[in-house]
Amino acid sequence: MAGNARQGEPRTMLECLLRQQPRTYEEIVREFDRLAKELGENVTLSTRHLRRLASGERTNTTPVMRRVLQSMFGKPLNELLAPWSGEVLLAAAEPTGLLLATGQPAADRELIEMAARRAKSFALAAGQTDLTSDVMEQVHADVQRLALDYPQRPLSELLPDLIGTQDTVFTLLEQQRRPAQARQLYFLAGVTGGLLAKASHDMADPHAALTQARTAYVCADNADHNGLRAWIRGLQSLVSYWAGRTRESVRYAQSGAEFAASNTASVWLPMNEARAWASLGNANAARAAIERAEAAWDSVQEDEVDELGGLCTFGRARQIYYAAEALSWLPSEVTAADDYARRAVDAYEDSSSPEWAFGDQAGSRSALAIARIQAGELEGAAEAVAPVLDLAPEQRINGIITCTQRVHLALRDSPLAEAGAGLQEQIEIFTRTPLKALPR
Repeated sequence: MAGNARQGEPRTMLECLLRQQPRTYEEIVREFDRLAKELGENVTLSTRHLRRLASGERTNTTPVMRRVLQSMFGKPLNELLAPWSGEVLLAAAEPTGLLLATGQPAADRELIEMAARRAKSFALAAGQTDLTSDVMEQVHADVQRLALDYPQRPLSELLPDLIGTQDTVFTLLEQQRRPAQARQLYFLAGVTGGLLAKASHDMADPHAALTQARTAYVCADNADHNGLRAWIRGLQSLVSYWAGRTRESVRYAQSGAEFAASNTASVWLPMNEARAWASLGNANAARAAIERAEAAWDSVQEDEVDELGGLCTFGRARQIYYAAEALSWLPSEVTAADDYARRAVDAYEDSSSPEWAFGDQAGSRSALAIARIQAGELEGAAEAVAPVLDLAPEQRINGIITCTQRVHLALRDSPLAEAGAGLQEQIEIFTRTPLKALPR
């Protein structure tokens, strides 16, 4: 058995599980290495490292090691390294290195997901020479699931799968493919690159975000897909806007317009432009862009990008939110900003809606708070932003942090500054722990 039962109580859940294994630490490490190769993960684990993890002496690992350990034991690493609670879980009777179903719903769901990942890994390997339609459908389904989940789930839950999916698509593209399959893979690589650009932005790393976006654009060129080109230009405009590079944001939005003949990016791009113009104080250009976006709906026809859903499509709710945020920059548009912001908050009330996104919901509430501050309504502003300030650190993405900081600045520059000191302090506490500051 790994470990020694005479050493006293297990110090961690991992140590408890290891002691139930009918193998030595060295054998378990070899099993880890074998499983890593099966999962396509480039990582090794030393016996010393495993002992230190089991004893609780070490708690930090790389993301790839965390993924393999979770697959091996059917539990997230934070649970494996938690102090042992006295609970005993049954290890597998066969020397597989995996746990049997425990009867605990959360753990069993993880086992089911692990089995699905293993099945997918096998299918991809089996189809290496000439990809079957089933393999292509699997990769497409993986990308679509990520696009759908991205606006609604914390990034920490999605990032391992997102990185793994991009690696899978890149690996498949590194081998010679039939032209039709290559174009589809380049399309999916462009989408995953765009999602990772958004992820990098959410982690407040605009350099990494734009690097991912440039690579995604190369993939869109190889796929020769105008809708994807337009969508990626929209992401580049978004990243630049939140990074404070507003004129660059305008240029990206205008550059993408030539490709946005039909899909919903033809609405998104002018709305990006509107926000950037408004932040520059150009009310006329901002209003003109909002009008162009509204007119674009008359010719919208959904394409392959829109059909992925989630982050890959631009709906009415997001348009209303973008208009609210754009107009909240302009003191001359207080009434219109308040109207749009109220409508946006209402649009994001239903969390079961396919359009619901926690980031856009927070942005809508922040825009409403700013409009109310400009109207002299401190209590209404505090009420609008209160749910945002209750968000968990895992949801405090870069855009949300920046939105709440704008509320803080609006208070500073208003006659409500002294009375709003308490709200400003709440915002300061909230922004001290953004997503980018969380340990990984």
